Amino acid sequence: MSSGKALPLNTGKIIPQIGLGTWLSKPNEVENAVEIAVRNGYRHLDLARIYQNQDEVGRALKKVIPSVVSREELFITSKLWNSCHQPQLVEAALDETLQQLGLTYLDLYLIHWPVAFKPGKTLLPVNEAAGELELDTETSLVDTWKAMMKLRETGKVKAIGVSNFTISQLQGIIDATGVVPAANQVEAHPLLPQDDLVAYCAAKSIHLTAYSPLGNNLVGVPMLTEHPVVQTVAKSLDATPAQVLIAWGVYRGYSVIPKSVHEGRIISNFKQVELSKEDYEKVTAIGHGNSRRYNTPVTYKPKWNIKIFDEDVEKRAVATVKIA
Repeated sequence: MSSGKALPLNTGKIIPQIGLGTWLSKPNEVENAVEIAVRNGYRHLDLARIYQNQDEVGRALKKVIPSVVSREELFITSKLWNSCHQPQLVEAALDETLQQLGLTYLDLYLIHWPVAFKPGKTLLPVNEAAGELELDTETSLVDTWKAMMKLRETGKVKAIGVSNFTISQLQGIIDATGVVPAANQVEAHPLLPQDDLVAYCAAKSIHLTAYSPLGNNLVGVPMLTEHPVVQTVAKSLDATPAQVLIAWGVYRGYSVIPKSVHEGRIISNFKQVELSKEDYEKVTAIGHGNSRRYNTPVTYKPKWNIKIFDEDVEKRAVATVKIA
């Protein structure tokens, strides 16, 4: 079965444009979801240590490699968690991920957030009294990026990149090292088009991957798939609202990683529809004067008391990202 369109990375490798996201997949769901996805043509899987389900993904991979696909046919991404930003911990964190997955290498390894936590036995070091995560304000992004660069020499990663980075954070690590990330994975959908970041990454040959392309299913917040414009476009194309939102991201030229654990949705999400310029503009207009970022860590409980995106919701945050 075709794996769909693929896009080039600045390393010369290619990344399949539609992937399966595994964030917020509940225990015992993601193993089945990954197996269904691969059996139905997906070749791009997006993972992370903090999702705490990589062992399940590893079990699914054993079911499909090599019976359904060879390892080389899959593009597998995972991410370095915040509590392992310290340079001496970076390779060990990668090794733990590879062990969980039962793999010898990743196609892409990302710094998950431009935020370092204090290292220790827990992935989420909480200061209970303050109700917030304990930050490491000494380790810089450049420190961590240099350690990531060394991983390429080990053969355990084919490419390195970042996630949730802003333009200034990207430029900071590039200026300090001369090494341009292969990818930047960020939240992107019609309510958060990230136009400036998309343009910057295109100019720098940094591939962009969009997570939460369908918005987010938050209690009390209307779902993007239920927006009248999205539903009208979907009906005109005999498509699902999710397919329209995925196609919106594809139209913009980056990869998209919708998450689902339901077989029907996993299969339909992979069946690409094409938006006309007119339909693309209709969907884009949803976000005009209606911007919404769903994933802002300063709003988490416990919160991350740090400015990442320099947005109004973060104005009371105490710490700032240490780039160099």
